[in-house]
Amino acid sequence: MKTFILSVVLGAFVVVGSPVAFCADDAMAPADLKQEMMPDMSPEDMAQMKDYMTPNENHKLLESLAGEWKTNVKFWMDPKSEPQVSEGTSTAKMIMNGRFLEQSFNGTAMGQPFEGRGILGYDNIKKEFTSTWLDNMATGIMTATGKYDPSSKILTSEGSMSCPMTNETHRWYKDITTITDADHYTYESYMKDKDGKEFKGMEITYTRAK
Repeated sequence: MKTFILSVVLGAFVVVGSPVAFCADDAMAPADLKQEMMPDMSPEDMAQMKDYMTPNENHKLLESLAGEWKTNVKFWMDPKSEPQVSEGTSTAKMIMNGRFLEQSFNGTAMGQPFEGRGILGYDNIKKEFTSTWLDNMATGIMTATGKYDPSSKILTSEGSMSCPMTNETHRWYKDITTITDADHYTYESYMKDKDGKEFKGMEITYTRAK
């Protein structure tokens, strides 16, 4: 049970979409994509391809989360339990020429070293944020998609994962990331108990170290 919950809630939001094969060369900027490279495409198709490939203000939002962070983790086994508290670190950097945020998390869980990796991006066609997460306490990859509200500075995502306790292949979870300012943000993860009631399983506060 502990392994299952940790696999669910220790993910920080992350991405599944990626450019199609013929435009996946991250050394090629959108401005370098010319009509003669793809003579069968119409000018309209070329313009749409460039829009798809080009990072925008949503990717700038991801960039604001890059850096080195100190973390304080609170973890609840169930809604009525007292939280388990631990410290950790997170390093995040933009990759693929500013298209994705790659996150690395290190801390402890159940007295053991914990390591997680995540990718967060924004799909210009789907117009949503997408994330993936994997760690050393699971063999599955968590995926989620969500929307950002600029007025509240909150990113809300919902996703699914494989659950070893219930044998579900797509167990629901929800992430809420609140950007307080340039040097602080909070990540919360929610799940449902056996009665289907939603509760917070984890809260991580991030404070910029560098």
